[in-house]
Amino acid sequence: MENKVALVTGAAGGIGAAVARSLGERGALVAAVDRDADLLQETVEKLAADGLAVEGFACDVTSGRQVIDTVAEIEARLGPVEYLVNSAGVLRVGEVADFTCEDWTAIFAVNVNGVFHLSRAVVQHMIPRKRGAIVTVASNAAGTPRQAMAAYAASKAAASMFTKTLGLEVAKHGIRANVVAPGSTDTPMLSSMWNDDINEKTTIEGNPGSYKVGIPLAKIATPKDVADAVAFLLSDQAAHITLHVLTVDGGATLGV
Repeated sequence: MENKVALVTGAAGGIGAAVARSLGERGALVAAVDRDADLLQETVEKLAADGLAVEGFACDVTSGRQVIDTVAEIEARLGPVEYLVNSAGVLRVGEVADFTCEDWTAIFAVNVNGVFHLSRAVVQHMIPRKRGAIVTVASNAAGTPRQAMAAYAASKAAASMFTKTLGLEVAKHGIRANVVAPGSTDTPMLSSMWNDDINEKTTIEGNPGSYKVGIPLAKIATPKDVADAVAFLLSDQAAHITLHVLTVDGGATLGV
């Protein structure tokens, strides 16, 4: 990945920041994208202080126009984008009967529309070059129902299938597209769901009352665990892998 440009969305924190670090440590020139300009700048400064080549680009992935302009700016300033990681995501929980239209729309705007906007803009540049690799960070919830997570799960299922279909379309151009599906990962998104009844202990041990098994490896993933899986699928070590979903959940979905 030495000196190759990697565009990472949701890079201001959580899994996205870990991916930016992981790719930077592998020699990539990272274009870190997030709509939170202040937090993004803090993250970029930390990575740069560690000697990594990272540059921040504030962009709202829900805006197709902003995405097109940002990708063009990255190409002009840093060079051709060789890798795209769709890591931007939002979570809002609640049972369907009480879920608001606003929350539903907000989840799909980022988790689905954002993936479409970035993937379309980037592959338009990749296709003439006949190379490139894309990874979308989805979720193990895309294939396993979770109470109070219908909107999130549906959005991640859509993003996963979109990415695999995109991969089928661009394979003839030498471009690969894969999915990493994390389970419970040590991020603010996970802790935001915790309360007196749902916490780290119940996440690991499971909760029969909500039809949720625990994590066989008996630990929550670190963002680095997920980032390393992303880096593998982008790398030449995965040169013959495309349309694939790599689940990183410690066995929580029992290999399904």
